[in-house]
Amino acid sequence: MTIADYARQIPNELVNAVRSMMIATSIVGIVLGIIALIWPGATLLVIGVLFGISLIVAGLFRIYTAFAANLLSGGWRFVLGLVGVLILAAGIIALFNPEESLVFLAIFIGIGWIFQGVADLAHAVAGSVHTPRWLLVLSGVVAIIAGIVMMAIPGLALATFLWVAAIMLIVVSVVTLVTLPKKIEEPTI
Repeated sequence: MTIADYARQIPNELVNAVRSMMIATSIVGIVLGIIALIWPGATLLVIGVLFGISLIVAGLFRIYTAFAANLLSGGWRFVLGLVGVLILAAGIIALFNPEESLVFLAIFIGIGWIFQGVADLAHAVAGSVHTPRWLLVLSGVVAIIAGIVMMAIPGLALATFLWVAAIMLIVVSVVTLVTLPKKIEEPTI
C-alpha cells in the first residue's frame, strides 16, 4: 500500500475536522505573532506572569510530593518540601514582579545553555560515536556564547527572542494555511 492508498482511507469528515483545527490554530498563531511584534512589552509581561504561575504550580507540586512520597526517607522529603517552598516563593515574587522574573528567566536560560555547551565540548573531547566531533565543538561554543550573551544582556536577548519567535510563528502559521490537507475525491463509478 502506498501513502496515497492510506490517505484515501481517511474519511472526509476527519480531513475537514483537521483542516478546521489547522485553520483556527494558524489564525490564532498569526494574530499572536502580530500582537507580539506590535506590543513586545505587553507580550513579555504576559510571559513573566505565566512564568510566575508555572513556578507556583511547580512549587505546590513539589510540596505535595514531599507529603505524599511515603517511600522516601524523612530527609529527602524535607529537602523536597524545602525546594517546593523556595520554588513557590519564587513564583509568588515573579507573579507580583513579572519584569524582574523575566531577567531571572533569561539568566536561568543562559546558565542552562552554558552547561549544555560545556557538556557538548566534553562529549567532543571524549569522542562521541553518534555525532561528529566538529559539530559538538561548534554546538558547545555557540551554546556557551549564547548563554553568556543571555546572562550579560537579558533584556535585549529576550526582546530578540520575542521578535524572532513572533516572526517564526507568523511564517509557520501562514505555511500551515498554504499546506492544508485536501479532501480526497471519491472515485465515481
